[in-house]
Amino acid sequence: MFEKALHSFLSLYGLLYQIIYPCTFPEQLPANTVNRQQYLGQWYFQAAVSHKVADIQKFKAMDNMLFIIEEKANDTLQLTGHLRVGDTCMNHTWTYHIHPEKEDLELEGKPKRRNLLWRGTWANCANCIIFQEVEPPLKETDTEDSLNRFMLYSREKEVDPEVATFLKNSACHRMSESVRPPQTKGFCLELGLPG
Repeated sequence: MFEKALHSFLSLYGLLYQIIYPCTFPEQLPANTVNRQQYLGQWYFQAAVSHKVADIQKFKAMDNMLFIIEEKANDTLQLTGHLRVGDTCMNHTWTYHIHPEKEDLELEGKPKRRNLLWRGTWANCANCIIFQEVEPPLKETDTEDSLNRFMLYSREKEVDPEVATFLKNSACHRMSESVRPPQTKGFCLELGLPG
């Protein structure tokens, strides 16, 4: 009886909290209609959030990450990541295809993954972009996606207030697991270090 009452109270409290302090929602940038030219070039990885630690675990080993987005032929974007893990620099490249009938990007080799772009205004950052990766449940009986994470990228190396806003807005949507690279070492690409 007490557990039911407590559950009811917490549900009511959560509903009232949402009414008084509503969560903000990000604004999508449809990949098939957005001006891609303004998003080409260099981006610094700032933070990642998810419902599950497993979705962001790989970012915890990184000291910093710098990405370059280039447009290739036939509605194709290439994302090259320059990743620093300890004293080691690594490069990794991803290829994304843009389809006229789809608002998300298709990652080559992962056709079931949805890759969505969101305006940086959700982080109160005009020079930011938010990238979301979502994969469907592994089994039909599963109730949640097997992957669902948001990643914040900015044109500047440091955007502390913006990262704080991103984390706060994500937590409002129960994405309380987060990681932020410490950025204590030099960025590989900027130092001319091999990847």
